[in-house]
Amino acid sequence: MKVKGKIHFVGALKTVSEKFKSKDVVLLTDEKYPQYITIQLTQDKTGLLTENNVGEIVEVSINLRGRKWESPTGEIKYFNTIEGWQINADSEAVKLTPTPQVSAIHLDEDDLPF
Repeated sequence: MKVKGKIHFVGALKTVSEKFKSKDVVLLTDEKYPQYITIQLTQDKTGLLTENNVGEIVEVSINLRGRKWESPTGEIKYFNTIEGWQINADSEAVKLTPTPQVSAIHLDEDDLPF
């Protein structure tokens, strides 16, 4: 599955243990009813984003994860996680951003001011 949207927020790196680290990213979707979608990046995927990415339009490949938890008293709860594993810049957004044109200027040595 993939989710497309503008990066609204990039959370801090959370180190849970020596073997597990995570980072949350929130995407704002561009739909009739925009949604704020929290996606969790784990392990080596935490390096895919930095705070500098806020405002960029991206497409994130995700997996839906679900788990069951039972408390010591026997109460059962279910949890869902949206886990991101690949992030790509949106090609349409890149096309819409104009590339600055640089014109070449040719100067002879006699034209230099020094």
